[in-house]
Amino acid sequence: MSEGLPPSSGSSPTLEDVARAAGVSRATVSRVINGIRNVDPAIQEAVRQAIAATGYVPNQAARSLVTRRTGSIALVVSGAGGETGEDPFPGQVFADPFFGRVAGGIVGFLRPRGVHPILMFAETDETRAQVLTYLRQGNADGAVLVSTNADDPLPRMLVDAGLPAVLFARPPEPLPISYVDVQHRAGAKLAADHLVARGCRRIATISGPLAVPASQDRLAGFRDAMAVHGHPYIPCVEGRFTYPSGEAAMERLLAEQPDLDGVFVANDVMAQAALMVLRHHDRRVPEDIAVVGFDDSSAALACRPPLTTIRHPVEDMAAEMARLLLAHIEEPDRQPTSVIFEPSLVVRESA
Repeated sequence: MSEGLPPSSGSSPTLEDVARAAGVSRATVSRVINGIRNVDPAIQEAVRQAIAATGYVPNQAARSLVTRRTGSIALVVSGAGGETGEDPFPGQVFADPFFGRVAGGIVGFLRPRGVHPILMFAETDETRAQVLTYLRQGNADGAVLVSTNADDPLPRMLVDAGLPAVLFARPPEPLPISYVDVQHRAGAKLAADHLVARGCRRIATISGPLAVPASQDRLAGFRDAMAVHGHPYIPCVEGRFTYPSGEAAMERLLAEQPDLDGVFVANDVMAQAALMVLRHHDRRVPEDIAVVGFDDSSAALACRPPLTTIRHPVEDMAAEMARLLLAHIEEPDRQPTSVIFEPSLVVRESA
């Protein structure tokens, strides 16, 4: 085998330079670079060392012709939004710390692997069709999908099209698609147990939108746990996972249940709004009313007082989404799978 040799000419090393440095054929170097199997591990290592020694950078366009892969995936944020073209959907996404955590987890996993996410929004029939066309044309190798509405048709559209895709959270209808999720009921139970252990006796909850499976599970888990603690009825006001809906829900709970001493709120953003309403009504937290959120997002730390909440390991879940998608791209016949994460209680000052 030859020692590392300088490029044959110019300043840009070629495939032939790598082959000479590794002491193998040009075809062998090409097979290693393109990830084709059945190349002896010792030869693969020699080629990798030669690439490092020569400074060779593979031509991505030429490589894509061989592998039929782009080195990119679509990060799709989808929901059944308005059809007018004036829907503020992207703005709402950027305002929610949850989506930043998803993007951070995906980028953190993909970047060391040389794969790049392309952000796409699909809130209308037209934009959902654009996502499908983009993927079918081979512009990205697959999609990780964050769906914001239970009526969203895109998960089924991706399944019907046979496109590699992984979903954040359990789909509202049974579908042969891989997904990651957290044990929402277990997290809600942690919230119930904590409020009861603090001595709260007149407890209510602000749920998320009840068409969404995660919201259903959090509400059911909380009510089931409270029933075990001897509380057969828990008042509930439905929110939308947004700050304004959290404000409205807390105002309504105070009007209908003025003697409340504990509230479980289905996400941190609504809990942040609830705390503001409680301050406006001169209700001390946690002395008068204890508040527990769900997510452990940046909003929990921005609360005053800092929010006790259920940790939703979003970054880890997003990284797992990316890992599953790459596995499906590598093995197109791979069976769908689900990965369910454990929540945990993060105690701060609100409860």
